[in-house]
Amino acid sequence: MNTANIHQIVVLGAGYTGMLATVRLAHRTRGRDVRITLVNPSERFTERLRMHQVAAGQELGDHRIPQLLEGTGVDFRRAAATAIDPAGHRVTLDDGTDLTYDTLVYALGSATDTTVVPGAAEHAWTLNDPRLAHRFSRRLAEVAADRGRVTVVGGGLTGVEAATELAESHPELTVTLIAAGEPGSMMGDRARAYLDAALDRMGIVREVGVQVTKVLPDAVRLTTGELVASDLTLWTAGVRVPRLAADAGIATDTKGLIVTDDTLRSVSHPDVYAVGDAAAVRQAWGEIHGTCQSGMPTAAYAADAIARRLRGKKVKPFRFGYFHQPVSLGRRDAVIQFTHADDTPKRWYLTGRAAVFYKESVSSSPIPFYAMSKRVNVRVALSKGGRATR
Repeated sequence: MNTANIHQIVVLGAGYTGMLATVRLAHRTRGRDVRITLVNPSERFTERLRMHQVAAGQELGDHRIPQLLEGTGVDFRRAAATAIDPAGHRVTLDDGTDLTYDTLVYALGSATDTTVVPGAAEHAWTLNDPRLAHRFSRRLAEVAADRGRVTVVGGGLTGVEAATELAESHPELTVTLIAAGEPGSMMGDRARAYLDAALDRMGIVREVGVQVTKVLPDAVRLTTGELVASDLTLWTAGVRVPRLAADAGIATDTKGLIVTDDTLRSVSHPDVYAVGDAAAVRQAWGEIHGTCQSGMPTAAYAADAIARRLRGKKVKPFRFGYFHQPVSLGRRDAVIQFTHADDTPKRWYLTGRAAVFYKESVSSSPIPFYAMSKRVNVRVALSKGGRATR
């Protein structure tokens, strides 16, 4: 085989978006002179959206990336990227090797930021890694046996889902949720009232309108000066992205996200596509924020755009609009706020068992979805936003 004529595609990151981009690319380029390499530090596929379940003591399936890629022809490299040379079209890996590329898909995502508040990195736990989540669950069981206190820092959807999961699975715990704003503040009044009632029903204590200024081994200090006792602290506030793109000279915004054009290519290096949490993607209504709801459509679109360009076809601009805000409240309850394209709430919402069924249908494990994507182009976006995105 003449490898000089083979188009080399390298995908960095095998999270939700990296995996989808990879398997969809493999399907869309089958039979062409294309070689796809997926790079990830671990062989295990991490279901980040469900790490709060692991933290509460539940077991998820053990899915291995090489098995998920079977039949695709994709090469998997278990390694971490340490540098990108855009001029030389080369990625350096931590195993001492380099990969050359013609097209790079940057899907490295984000992680919870524990670098800003003193003591957070040393004394707080995160949901960034399944190994940490399992260790947290074991420590949680010990704290629960002593009827101890657990503090969840961050009132976003991750914080709410984590707090309710912990409180439901271990009702003997005292769970405190600390939030700068009202939990569920992005929702409409009625959906937010339902969420508040669920937090009350589970006995979750709220400290709202305050921030943590320091994390101690057995407490957190608030901006009011108050100390909140905490045997176990879970940090879900704030995110950070790897500096790999910025250090390589690829154009990024102030948060380190790759600035993209309307086809998700880097504005400074068009052979680099950015998807998911790694990308700064603007629509007519504003900038997309990092969620799986928006990340999966960016991955599918990027795969399709790359395949179309390889065939010499035109690519239409990426269009996306939000559709809903699904929030689990433990295993037996949930609230779904339906939204406009810009993620502002509509009047309609769903609660209770119907909401649980709805959430499981739209945000359960992506493994079956990846399997289907090996064979067909599965529609990803629930909404393209209509006129609001143009």
